[in-house]
Amino acid sequence: MPTPTDIITLGHGGGGRLMHDLIVNELLPASDVMSERDLEDAALIHGGRLAISTDGFTVKPLFFPGGDIGKLAVCGTINDVAMRGARCRWLSIAMIVQEGFALEDLRRIIQSIRAACDADGVHIVTGDTKVVGRAAADGLFITTTGVGERFADPAPSAGAARPGDRVIISGTLGDHGISILAAREELSLAGHIESDCASLLTLTEAMLAAGGPGVRTLRDMTRGGMSAALNEIAISSGVSIEIEEGAVPVRREVRGACELLGMSPFEIANEGKLLAIVAPERADEVLAAMRAHDLGGDAAIIGTVGDGRPGRISARTPLGTSRLIDLPPGELLPRIC
Repeated sequence: MPTPTDIITLGHGGGGRLMHDLIVNELLPASDVMSERDLEDAALIHGGRLAISTDGFTVKPLFFPGGDIGKLAVCGTINDVAMRGARCRWLSIAMIVQEGFALEDLRRIIQSIRAACDADGVHIVTGDTKVVGRAAADGLFITTTGVGERFADPAPSAGAARPGDRVIISGTLGDHGISILAAREELSLAGHIESDCASLLTLTEAMLAAGGPGVRTLRDMTRGGMSAALNEIAISSGVSIEIEEGAVPVRREVRGACELLGMSPFEIANEGKLLAIVAPERADEVLAAMRAHDLGGDAAIIGTVGDGRPGRISARTPLGTSRLIDLPPGELLPRIC
């Protein structure tokens, strides 16, 4: 019989250590041009003028407070392209639809896709549709590929962080993941928690206009949350990072839900928040630009890049102690994106 190390588990898709090891050890060998340091949100092609990203979406439930799988798929791909300083212009969409899926639900999702594309001037130029038997796809799966034109020079990169740089996040953590969990499990949580699903393109444009090349790194904090994003950046850049735990914004309702469920908001997925590494002399300007934007009102400087052991992430607690922040081990919340 196969052992747990011989099979794929839900944890391999969670954005944590298991997923990192799966990609590096099993999937990267299929590429003749990529290495572990090339694991960006999007790749630069055509001499660096274009950025391309592809992503699959299997969220459950398909409709949730703040969005649905259609909005999530478009915004998620726009965001990955934006993290390289590029505007997504062309989109390919592939759908795997389960037999028996309600046509009215499909129409609602298509309307969300169209609205999200229109908001950022994205054109759907190709796609594919497959129908599978009942219970074979859990309703609907969507895969998108986005191609965008780069406007930032140089392009932000996970490998560009330098000691002394500031760590900035655009807003509160965990809203998306906790809203999905509450909707899926029909949990009665204190307060209303809604997904932060949104396109980050215009926020990214404002940040790069304010900080220029001082905006070294951009990362949207999806699977694995802030913890995974910080670790990926520190590994790619060969730096250490220290954050101030008390400076990290988390909604009271999300914090309460995490305490109740034994989770950390640092590891919960977001779908409308980003993390930036910014040169110290431009950090205040970038922060001001973020706070002036609709999606950045809760933006905060939460830490500093250091020259300690490469890949080491630590958090200074309100009590003055320090703790390590590692990659999440596996999947806290499956099927959230």
